[in-house]
Amino acid sequence: MRLFQNVGLYPSYFPRLAMLSKGSRDFSSYIQTFLDDRFGAPHYLTPVLSRDPESFFTIGDYSDIQRMWAREQGMRSKADNEEILLAQIEHQRSEVFYNMDPMRFGSQFVRRLPGCVKRSIAWRAAPSPGADFGAYDRIVCNFPTILQHYKSLGWKAAYFSPAHDPELDAYASNTERPIDVLFVGGYSRHHKRRASILDAVSELRGQVRVDFRLDRSRLTRLAESALGKMLPLAAHRRPKDISAVSGEPVFGRSLYKLLSQSKIVLNGAVDMAGEDRGNMRCFEAMGSGALMISDDGRYPEHMIDGTNFRAYKSASQAVDQIRRAIDSPEERRVMAARGHEALSLHYSKAMQWKRFQQLISEI
Repeated sequence: MRLFQNVGLYPSYFPRLAMLSKGSRDFSSYIQTFLDDRFGAPHYLTPVLSRDPESFFTIGDYSDIQRMWAREQGMRSKADNEEILLAQIEHQRSEVFYNMDPMRFGSQFVRRLPGCVKRSIAWRAAPSPGADFGAYDRIVCNFPTILQHYKSLGWKAAYFSPAHDPELDAYASNTERPIDVLFVGGYSRHHKRRASILDAVSELRGQVRVDFRLDRSRLTRLAESALGKMLPLAAHRRPKDISAVSGEPVFGRSLYKLLSQSKIVLNGAVDMAGEDRGNMRCFEAMGSGALMISDDGRYPEHMIDGTNFRAYKSASQAVDQIRRAIDSPEERRVMAARGHEALSLHYSKAMQWKRFQQLISEI
């Protein structure tokens, strides 16, 4: 199978990638640098991670790297990202196009795919009002409610899951974990439930070591700037306790290192997620050997509240669960170890790749 996997990245990650790739002289080494950092690795298929010669991987929305490939192939300098992506697919003679950025490359793009592509699959695990994914052979994610919505639109949808990154195993073995509670994720006052949880947990800062690494929204960054403090934007600033425990956002192996130094990883879905749970942070948190404490909801089959993670239904319950975990270190370690074991056994990369191949055969 000649596989092509395309991803889109958070703009916040681009500065880190630019820093890591300073010594990269060509497209291939740039991609290797990115994959080595493991950002998003739970989603990347085995042939991509192993650099199988019959696979191709790119970041279709990142102009710098796409233009690097275009220059190497002698394409005209004014070619846009869509033209370059189509050229890459044709150059690789891809048979399967797996796209993790369908909001940017939707049905209109799929209809332009070269004839070598026999199957097209898109990953999308968020509400997408107004989007058109209907031209894809399958639209996949691990949120059943969203899959049901896709089916109601007449699209062909199927369950597919992230996987445990085996590179996390070395981090999971770390026993020195000075951070009591870690949270890593986006922050906006529009995410009201998440903000209320973080506010409550941040008040523990005088009792335990709390570390938040928040990727703030543009409006929050503006509101907290010197200029913004003179504007009526108080509702968009972080509460003082949250600010006091917050550092810069972390990604890739820097995130893995921080996870490995944490006893507890706090997780919380954003408001639009509904009741489905199982975002990438679940796989990173449990895979790192930390105890995940996460919001109540419908989790993937082998993520079991009270067995390999703990759930909360409110801000006060989140605080109570953290206190219980800190006060019961042996119980916490056992539950965290079960979490890592569950991911290793039931969400391995080999199982993910087998499931992907099954998806292709069912089309």
